[in-house]
Amino acid sequence: MSAPSSLLAAKFSQQQIIEFLSGKHDEWLFDQAKYVTQQVFNNQVYIRGIVEFSNHCRNNCHYCGLRSGNRQVSRYRLTDVEILDAVSDIAQLGIGTVVLQSGDDWQYSAEKIAKLIEKIKQDFDIAITLSLGDRKHHELKLWRAAGADRYLLKMESFNQSLFNQCRPHSDFNERLARLKYIQSLGYQTGSGVITDLPGMTDEILAADIITLSNMALDMLACGPFIAHPQTPFAQHANGDVLRSHRVSAILRLMNPGANIPATSSLAVLQPNARELALMRGCNVIMPSFTPAGVYHNYNIYPGKNAATKQVTQRVASIFEQIQHHGLQPNLSRGDSKRNHYVSRC
Repeated sequence: MSAPSSLLAAKFSQQQIIEFLSGKHDEWLFDQAKYVTQQVFNNQVYIRGIVEFSNHCRNNCHYCGLRSGNRQVSRYRLTDVEILDAVSDIAQLGIGTVVLQSGDDWQYSAEKIAKLIEKIKQDFDIAITLSLGDRKHHELKLWRAAGADRYLLKMESFNQSLFNQCRPHSDFNERLARLKYIQSLGYQTGSGVITDLPGMTDEILAADIITLSNMALDMLACGPFIAHPQTPFAQHANGDVLRSHRVSAILRLMNPGANIPATSSLAVLQPNARELALMRGCNVIMPSFTPAGVYHNYNIYPGKNAATKQVTQRVASIFEQIQHHGLQPNLSRGDSKRNHYVSRC
């Protein structure tokens, strides 16, 4: 294969993507993804700080350890003060984005979240990404007006049959429509898939990649499936790291300006897999600033938040890993380069 002559988004057919997924063109694929990422982001890796403020979830997804049917989870909810203290820790390190994440926990009302957003914007010069699941349209609109900059709503798969198998009692069309509504509100919008979900084929994954790319999203997430012992998918094999890297690389070539995180799930399966992903299309790393007392309880898959080091030590280690590969940690807001947005800081 020949190298692209520009940084314009590549257009691949489903069959071409299936060939990439098979590993037939790994050297070309990874070389081109590395080149495009370095050209667009100038060797910069954006650092985000995550605060996972609740592990309560009303959903019962078959792949997730936080599923409502799992009675072995130690549940927690952070107070406003605890959340703001964690955000303060992020801001004091100079990190320009906080990601507020939780299960689908409706105990946090729309008004409570809006006040929290306003308080963060008042006290810190920082961008806010929300990852709060399926909330009502008026809530999403309220949070955007309060100052939230980004919203991540993963589909896990855009194949309706597979979606239904993985997310019982969820409405595929409703979630997809919500994702499009989030875009219409002016959020920098993200979605993504889990590679090697039980039942996922190369054909399904290739179609997912095309759908994601056609949506012109600002954030694209992909990470390998990891079986959790307290879920219906407990006996299925874990996903393949190399396949996840191939998906990141394909997404980079098809979406040059999108932000693509190197997910923590990669490091669970292979110690160097997350930093290697930065050489294969990814440009974001998101360390967790969830308070130590509940940090280990955000256990969506085994190994998630398993580190024993203090957060400042974890961040320093991430910086070293990034710099080892000739890249530079970037603490700025790191807005999407795909679309134009008005900052609400």
